[in-house]
This record gives sequence, structure tokens and C-alpha cells, in this order.
Amino acid sequence: MQDKYLNAIVVGRRALTDRITEILIAAQDGRALPPAEAGSHIELRFGGEDGRFLRHYSVVGALTAGSAPEPFWRIAVQRENRARGSAFIHGNFVVGTHLRVSRPLNAFRLMRHRPKTLLIAGGIGITPIFAMARSLDARHENFSAVYVGLERATMAYVDELETLCGDRLSVVQTEYDGIPDLKALLAKQPEGAQVYVCGPGGMIEALVAAAAELGWAPDRIRYEVFNAAHSPEDEGFEVRLKDGMTIPIGAGMTILDALEARGVETYADCRRGECGLCTTAVIACDGELDHRDHFFSDEDKAEGRQMTICCSRIRGRVLELDI
Repeated sequence: MQDKYLNAIVVGRRALTDRITEILIAAQDGRALPPAEAGSHIELRFGGEDGRFLRHYSVVGALTAGSAPEPFWRIAVQRENRARGSAFIHGNFVVGTHLRVSRPLNAFRLMRHRPKTLLIAGGIGITPIFAMARSLDARHENFSAVYVGLERATMAYVDELETLCGDRLSVVQTEYDGIPDLKALLAKQPEGAQVYVCGPGGMIEALVAAAAELGWAPDRIRYEVFNAAHSPEDEGFEVRLKDGMTIPIGAGMTILDALEARGVETYADCRRGECGLCTTAVIACDGELDHRDHFFSDEDKAEGRQMTICCSRIRGRVLELDI
């Protein structure tokens, strides 16, 4: 059976903004890496032999149109305030650092031959959107892009994206321009336009709501929530299984990651709280379920009978699952 993970090495690093660092990752044995299509992400296991951190990062790809395939994967990591996975990367990843990475995964595939494609990025959500813009440009498809950030100095790859997209790109600096009118933006799109958005959860929820008000079919908005599984306020807790096994869930780890590390058989696909494959019944919880998925309805979440273990957590000490 093919191993899911590859032995990899950091071959480059540079600062993009005060908080965002670009990391170049190559195969440790020098072999060519598997191709990563637009929207793909990779899993990184790092933080010692036990790989106590597992994080997902979109593969940005080449920064110029028509470039030859690069011998590395390019990711961009935004440092969060607390000493979690992103802070570990910023503090410890240097050229020569060894780590384990998965082959490319894609739950955010770019459709082809749409009348128009609108790309929307919020903050570090630019990483998959950049790859999509490059792909659409290479295929000469009709698209436009909107990049939203606090101010230009905080926006990774903004210069490169402007070069790639030209007048097809709108840069919104909320510090000076205010919050964009998402409903008006959607209303200007032609019939059959497809939208891809990646960024903060609040922006995505506002976009989905705007589309619903305009009567758009839900599948015309495809989204990827940046870092839904992790929050700076996360605390550790324990999961108890039916056989009595107790597994600690660290603040920087998801329930799914911890179960897999202990050899517990699980089912998962997107690992972003969207597909529902990892849905698990909850037997008991001494606190409150913290649902972070986009699969369950509000009513389902309120009932608290199930949760997506790829991203959701608890605010409490002990969670009992039907596994």
C-alpha cells in the first residue's frame, strides 16, 4: 500500500509580510513531487518524531504565468498569536528542516468552462485562489478576482497577483476602502457565473447569505474556510472510546488527527468540515460541543448528537464518542 506521507525537506524560506512566511518544500530523496492541481492542499506533520502538529496548507504553485513546473511545493504560513503549529513553523522551519508531507489532496476543485468564474480571497485565503487564477489565465477562461485584506502591506502575493490578472483583479484594503458589498458584487455577475472563495468564516457566511438573497443556487458558491479546525483559544481535552481507551487531544491537534495517530480506524475525506464523512455520534460531553463544520444545519448542531471530528472540538474536559 502506498504511504500517504512523503519524507520532505525545506529548501527555501522568505518573509512575505510581517506575519506570513513562504516555505518551499521538496522531496527528501530529490525525486519529482506529485503534481498539485489548483485548489490542492497538503498535510504537514511536524514537531518532533511524534509529529504532534498536523496542518493543512494550500499549494500556491508558480507565481508567474507559463512557468515550468517547480521542483518544490510552495506554501504560505500565517503566524497566529499563540504558540501553536504556525508559530512552530515560523520559529523552527529553516532550509534543511525535515518533515513529513502528504501527497496533494483536493476538496476545492476548480470547474472548467463556466460562463464566468469569480475568485474571492480574504487574507491568507489567497493561497488557493492564486493557484486558481493562474490556472484560469493559462486556459484563457473568463474570470475576475477580488482580494480583500486590511491593507496592502498585510496581503501576501498582491503584487504577483496584479501582474498575473491585470485589470481582472480588484484589491480591497478594508482599512481605507471599508468592507466590500458582497451582494452588489454578486449581482453584477452574469448568469451561470461560478464563485470560489477562501478566507475568514465570517466573510464566507456573508457571501453565502448574499447569494441566497439573490436566489442563487447554493452550488454556485464554492468555498474553503481557512483554518476552521484551529483557534488561538483552543484548550486540550480527552476523548473516551467505547472500549475504554482514552486519548488526549492537544490544543494544536484535531480529534481525527489524534485518533489516527493512535491507530484508531476512522473515515475522512475533506478534513475541512464540509463533506461529512467523518461524522461521529456523541455519547456524552461534560461541556459544550464547539461545531466548526459547514456540513450540519443549525438544528443538527443544537441537538448535539453528532459532530465532525476533523475540525470540531469541545469546550470542556471529556468527550465520549461512539467509536
